[in-house]
Amino acid sequence: MTERPASILIVRLGAIGDIVFASALIPVLRQAFPDARLVWLADEAYKDLLIHNPRLDRVATWPRARWAKLRKEGHYGVLLKEFRVLVRSLREERFDWVLDLQGLMKSGIWAALAGGKTRIGLGSREGSQFLMTKRIDRRTESNAIGNDYLKLAVELGLDTEAFAMDFVPGAEAETEAGTILEALGIEGPYVAIFPFTTRPQKHWIDGNWSAMADEISTRYGWPVVMLGGPDDTERAAGIQRRCGSGLKNLAGKTGLAISGALIRRSALGIGVDTGLTHMSIALGRPTLALFGSTAPYLETGREDAMVLYEALPCSPCERRPTCAGAFTCMAQLTVEKTLTAVDALLKRNWLVKPAPVPSAARVS
Repeated sequence: MTERPASILIVRLGAIGDIVFASALIPVLRQAFPDARLVWLADEAYKDLLIHNPRLDRVATWPRARWAKLRKEGHYGVLLKEFRVLVRSLREERFDWVLDLQGLMKSGIWAALAGGKTRIGLGSREGSQFLMTKRIDRRTESNAIGNDYLKLAVELGLDTEAFAMDFVPGAEAETEAGTILEALGIEGPYVAIFPFTTRPQKHWIDGNWSAMADEISTRYGWPVVMLGGPDDTERAAGIQRRCGSGLKNLAGKTGLAISGALIRRSALGIGVDTGLTHMSIALGRPTLALFGSTAPYLETGREDAMVLYEALPCSPCERRPTCAGAFTCMAQLTVEKTLTAVDALLKRNWLVKPAPVPSAARVS
């Protein structure tokens, strides 16, 4: 595309991992159009992934949960007023490009409501393709991380040299992370683990997490910190109970930004196909990803980030497991195999220092 947009809206409402993947377009767009106004529209629940990024001019938020509550309680007047305010604020930007990176009807509607001159949908479906002026197929043969967003950048004629996930936790989260680590008595290197995700077929065996945490503490003398969301507290407590090494359980106690800051300070991140694992790679941490029923990427683009994945004839089954709950693909990733991979990662890159903390973007 030869057009040089003066204003660009990115629509990627959620979820954690998808926003982190898509963030790789931020530096590419900023490099190509240094003077353009760059705005991102996201579900308010995920704003902490974006609001501290200095390469964004603004983060517009869709208060989906609040609006659902207003609708349930019958406050239609308030809901309509807030809807109009958000739509007006987007239209006032007079976007030249609107990039719908989600490709669903809900994101397509927001792309259309924003009123951009050129609306480009990535893999648009559910009828959202009819709301776009251009549609780009997201399918690609690449196994690289963020491959569909990289394809979009190429289709837009952008220089992809700067293509890299771009997540910034923010100074406030960094300070809070330091306070948390001090309270936990952690001063040196530690390992962050991310056992939790939304689908059981993507989980590793809970007992394996406990055994691995104990072995890491014994082998390296490093504490292990477990991160997760509010819905993960029960499983997290079970993993912690099985440990004899004093696993630090922070599941449900930190938001996205603080979790990111804790990951950024870690010596190593280990997780399943979940947003925090992808966040660890984005933050430049040595990372081991354990994939089975899903494999969103096999090539991380970095020597200090590795995917452990042993495909079966049924792999990847995505949302349609055929193993009756055995989840053999994850069970075959033994503690021994995982620790061998950890050893290999740490030999490649003994300890990476955290990057400087940048300034923030503006949120509304």
